[in-house]
Amino acid sequence: MKKILICSIMMMGALTSCNSFLDIHPDDTFTNTPAYWSNTDNLDNQCNTFLNNYLGYGNGSSYGWFYFKALSDDQVDFTDNNWTFTNVVASSADWKSAYETVRHANYVLTGLAKSSLSYDAKATYEGIAKLNRAWTYYQLVRQYGDVPFINTVVNTADEEILYGPRINRDVVMDSVLNDLNYAAEHITQTNKQRFTADMALAMKADVALYEGTYCKYRTVADNAGKGPDLTRAQRFLNECADACTKLMTKDYHLNASYKGNYNSTDLSKNPEMIFYKPYSKGKLTHSTINYTMNTSGTNGMTKDAFDAYLFLDGKPKATTSLATNDAATLNANNQYGIEAQLAVRDKRLAETIDPVLAFKGHAYQRAGTHAFTSTTGYAVSKYDNTTELTIDERNNNNRQYTDCPIFWLSVVYLDYAEAKAELGTITQTDLDNSINKLQIRAGLPGIQLAPAADPANNMGVSNLLWEIRRARRCELMFDNWTRYWDLIRWHQLHLIDSEQHPNVYLGANISNVPNPEVDVNSNGYMIGSNTLNQVRRFDKKYYFYPIPTGQITLSNLTQNPGW
Repeated sequence: MKKILICSIMMMGALTSCNSFLDIHPDDTFTNTPAYWSNTDNLDNQCNTFLNNYLGYGNGSSYGWFYFKALSDDQVDFTDNNWTFTNVVASSADWKSAYETVRHANYVLTGLAKSSLSYDAKATYEGIAKLNRAWTYYQLVRQYGDVPFINTVVNTADEEILYGPRINRDVVMDSVLNDLNYAAEHITQTNKQRFTADMALAMKADVALYEGTYCKYRTVADNAGKGPDLTRAQRFLNECADACTKLMTKDYHLNASYKGNYNSTDLSKNPEMIFYKPYSKGKLTHSTINYTMNTSGTNGMTKDAFDAYLFLDGKPKATTSLATNDAATLNANNQYGIEAQLAVRDKRLAETIDPVLAFKGHAYQRAGTHAFTSTTGYAVSKYDNTTELTIDERNNNNRQYTDCPIFWLSVVYLDYAEAKAELGTITQTDLDNSINKLQIRAGLPGIQLAPAADPANNMGVSNLLWEIRRARRCELMFDNWTRYWDLIRWHQLHLIDSEQHPNVYLGANISNVPNPEVDVNSNGYMIGSNTLNQVRRFDKKYYFYPIPTGQITLSNLTQNPGW
């Protein structure tokens, strides 16, 4: 299948005002006539621009969504482990870029009103614009809570909009759902590298699961005065389950290889893919693989994440009958390996990290060239392709061309199982038809309706929900910053406080290493590089990003609590 490559477009400057609602998109400068909006080539160009917002593995040397987003209990970053924002900022690319996209979506919708195309043709493009407006507002609400809501093209005369208030985030999310429902019903394209109705359903499943659980678990004290809303939660969780059901009855199937979802040079043949970002050698490339073995340092898996993986008997570390000794052992190559541990654990663990530890004094050469170290000893190998890419392509920036999954079936299975469990309507058949297919691929027994208790359950939820959340964590490890936003919606962000939960900064057990050149705690576990002086303390204000002061000054917006 020929890959469709949409390269990044440099953003043009804003209008003379600094208000982000007026920022124009580069494709919004042309002769605006009914004839323009009646030409499908023009409309394709306008809608293809939205693809730039799906970063995937990044473009060139830029960071992407996978591996790099280390603010969670899954990874220790090799540079900065603090919160995304610790002070109020004057401006933010997250805010600015989002409202540029909102304006562009509204521009397309306004232009289509003039089009002479057939209803069905216009509806497809309207669906694409609404899908992307929905996706953008979802990001804004996750980050900022209440936000200004704009569904028209704003100009300098629209003072009521320019200086309007932030809108209740629940109202904004209702609009997001409406836009996604329209997109799922009206988009007729089928190319998995572009926007489709199935992509809209997968997006809706993610968004509705987020909203349903967020509204169930939020508190007045921590979430800007908005407490739980169980009726709203139930409505969105049902919307999630419905979207998943529609996708699960379509012609998608699990890929035989878990790792194959992340390191393939051609995802077009992968039966699990719903929407993916294609890369191409010498044309559109990324640097994710190289960054995972960067000689300047790499992010490592935490002990907390490592311990989350079940043993092959389907039991956690506290109750398994299999060997639980996790101390690394020296091999004939003077490397400290964890092969014995990987052999008795969830198969995804061995497909996610290297069998050899990488730390100062014992650097590791995965690709046979430069040796690297990891912040925790555990090194990430999930995205590496050792068969199709050359050593040179794997070891250098802007040389990798493995395709990136954005929406795929395993996430749908996870969304479905969690939504049904939260609703209290899940059956064993539901589990077997969804999440247990992932368990089987991982070499594990299926999850039962009444699983045994795990003493590590620190979220205050049922044993079943704990196991579903564990399965989600292990399946999506290091993916798309999923874990961070899961902790937000479950109201569990305090779990990444390094003082309360030190395992989020610990790494491998190197108690067998004589005179290690890295810091270890009293039990022999490696203390994540650079973390001794980077204590990360939780504050409820971190449930929201600060509103940029530049926007507050220009638009009379209120600031988020605590900032």
